[in-house]
Amino acid sequence: MAVASTSLASQLSGPKSLSSYSGLRPSCSKLESSHSLSATQSLFQHLHSHLRLSSSSSRKASRGVVAMAGTGKFFVGGNWKCNGTKDSISKLVADLNSAKLEPDVDVVVAPPFLYLDQVKSSLTDRIELSGQNSWVGKGGAFTGEISVEQLKDIGATWVILGHSERRHVIGEDDQFIGKKAAYALNEGLGVIACIGEKLEEREAGKTFDVCFQQLKAFADAVPSWDKIVVAYEPVWAIGTGKVASPEQAQEVHVAVRDWLKQNVSAEVASKTRIIYGGSVNGGNSAELAKKEDIDGFLVGGASLKGPEFATIVNAVTAKKVAA
Repeated sequence: MAVASTSLASQLSGPKSLSSYSGLRPSCSKLESSHSLSATQSLFQHLHSHLRLSSSSSRKASRGVVAMAGTGKFFVGGNWKCNGTKDSISKLVADLNSAKLEPDVDVVVAPPFLYLDQVKSSLTDRIELSGQNSWVGKGGAFTGEISVEQLKDIGATWVILGHSERRHVIGEDDQFIGKKAAYALNEGLGVIACIGEKLEEREAGKTFDVCFQQLKAFADAVPSWDKIVVAYEPVWAIGTGKVASPEQAQEVHVAVRDWLKQNVSAEVASKTRIIYGGSVNGGNSAELAKKEDIDGFLVGGASLKGPEFATIVNAVTAKKVAA
């Protein structure tokens, strides 16, 4: 699905007075045309309208209404990364099987490839299975890779693509990741599409630039957004113990949703779930979940602890708006 031709620059430039976006976008050193300035002000006025801690509609909402800007179901994924043994995974699966999980949440776990079959054969059907990566096309002579067809054969329904560790450690680029997503979607897997900036990119005011560029690579390649969940994971918060504040995460989530609206469609912007990842744990998940554009989480280390992961899943209750 190709994106509109509107340049990212026109969305990212803006007046210096918008200091609340420090660290997210570069400051403007030259006077812009009135048309460009007006468009930029309109964009950020839209963002500010979403950033209010409580809108009038939220205050008037009845008990049980979920405060989500999008229309998708809350989504929590557990990325086990390169962790675990047969014994530790058996214990983790037992903990997950006995956990009481809120019903209105899609829950997915991504074990190491070696243990996918073990988990599939023992994990409750309440929780879906994901791969942590997949090859860009049909399997064959690609040593060390795993194909979409193999993931489907083992029972996986999702795959994580574009994770920062694949981008910055393994060296996968935006276009390659976009092609992998397109192939996975065409073959019937759902895609957890990861985006996010490094610390130096945030400090240089390039958060939006980086995230939008990564989004564009997905949008240029994928046939549909029906089975895509976007995971915003600031690289500086992954495994560091540092977590973006609820306000910082919300700012980016609002911008991502607006980018989808402007460059793909309003329907896709509404339906696509935008989840947060980066040192999410049982202690901070409820506060993060209260933000209306945070539609769930992609969890790393805390997903290796069954009870804590259940707490994060159940953070959906923080979205319930009291009368």
